[in-house]
Amino acid sequence: MKPGKARKDRPKGAKSFTRGSNKRVERSAAARPEKRDNRRDDKGVARKGFRKPVKVNDREKKREDRRGDRPEKRFDRRGSTQDAVAGKNSVVEALRAKIPAKELVIAIKVEMDEKISEAIRLAKNADLPIKEIPRRALDDLTGFSNHQGIALVIKPFNYTDFSKLLTTANKPMMLVGLDSITDPHNLGAVVRSAAAFGADGVVIPERRNAAMTGSAWKASAGAAARMPISQVTNLVRSIEDAKKAGCFVVGLDAQGDVELAKMNLASESIYIIVGSEGKGLSRLVREKCDLVISIPMQSSVESLNASVATAIVMYQVAAERNK
Repeated sequence: MKPGKARKDRPKGAKSFTRGSNKRVERSAAARPEKRDNRRDDKGVARKGFRKPVKVNDREKKREDRRGDRPEKRFDRRGSTQDAVAGKNSVVEALRAKIPAKELVIAIKVEMDEKISEAIRLAKNADLPIKEIPRRALDDLTGFSNHQGIALVIKPFNYTDFSKLLTTANKPMMLVGLDSITDPHNLGAVVRSAAAFGADGVVIPERRNAAMTGSAWKASAGAAARMPISQVTNLVRSIEDAKKAGCFVVGLDAQGDVELAKMNLASESIYIIVGSEGKGLSRLVREKCDLVISIPMQSSVESLNASVATAIVMYQVAAERNK
C-alpha cells in the first residue's frame, strides 16, 4: 500500500487497533460510557450520567480519611525524650567528670578519631554500655543533627526532698534558692559555688527554671554529686517552710534595699533567693523575703550574672562565719 492512501477494507465507524496477538479490539464511545456521561448537549447543559456526582467536600473528607490512616514519617524531628550530652568534646568532658550515665551511643560508621576513641575508653572503664545506632536515630535521641556522631545518655537526677533537706542541714544552715534561672550553665555554676562555700543545699522550682540536666552536671564540675539539690513545686511554699524551720529569708536583687556589706546574718540560718539577671525576683517571692539585698557596683555595669552574684553573697556569709 502506498503511503498516504487509506485501505479500502478498513471498517468505517468504530475505530479499531490491533495488539500484539493480532486480536482486533473495538473502541468506541459506547465502550466508555463514563466519558459520554460528562458530555454536554447542544445547549451547554450537562447530561445526566449513571454515576453519583462527587462533591468537593466529599473528596476532601475522603482525602483526610486516607491521610489519617497513613503512618507518621519515620524520621520526623521531635524533641529529645532523654537527657543526653552530645558532641565529642562534651561527651569526653562529661565522662571525665563521672556524670551518672546510662550508655554511650555512637552513630554507625562514624569516623573514628582521638576524641571518640577516648570516649569509648572512658565508657569501658566506667562499665557503661556502648551502643551503635543509625545517625537519624541519634538525631532523634539528641534533638538535633549537630551531635558529631556521639552522645552520652544521662540518668535522671536524684533530687532530695525539701523537708529532708531542712532536717539534715547543719545549724546555722545556708540554703540557696533560684527564682527563674533558666540557663543550665548558671545552675551548674551555682551548685559549684554552693559546694565551695559550704552551703547545705540548692533549691530549684519545677517550672520556669533550669533542671539538673547533662549541661548543668557538666557546669557543676562534679559538685552536683555531693551537693543536695531539691526540686520543689512552689518556691514560695518552700520559703514559708524554711521560715518555720528558723531560716531568715534573704532576697538578692539589683534593686535591693540594703547593701551586702551591711548584712549581718552570719549567726542566723539563712535562705538566699536569687532572681534572674534580667527580671530579678518575682513579685510573690520578693514579698515573702525578710530582707532584699543588693551588691554595689560601678554605674557602668548594669547587673551581674546570677551565678557570680550568688557566689559573692555566699562568700560574704562564709567569711563572716569563719571569723
